[in-house]
Amino acid sequence: MKKTLAQRSFWMIIIGGMLTGMGNGSVFGAAMMCLVGRGSFGDWGGAGHLAYNPYTFTGFVDWCMLVFGAAYVVTLAISMVRHGALEGNH
Repeated sequence: MKKTLAQRSFWMIIIGGMLTGMGNGSVFGAAMMCLVGRGSFGDWGGAGHLAYNPYTFTGFVDWCMLVFGAAYVVTLAISMVRHGALEGNH
């Protein structure tokens, strides 16, 4: 049985989507930090579990990267499924 386009490009979807999304999430987080500043964050949060606490300065940027990465993975998966259907590889 022939695999679909989305199945054949599984790792490209995961790796490409996460890298692209996390890169864009870091830019969004950095722009947000330039706009807001550190004043609203009580802790820098750069070490250990605080690096992923969204209420710290670094944790906010890390969560932006993870959310954007997951969103790009989903977007890329949907586009591969639809492209495969258009090309007749369903």
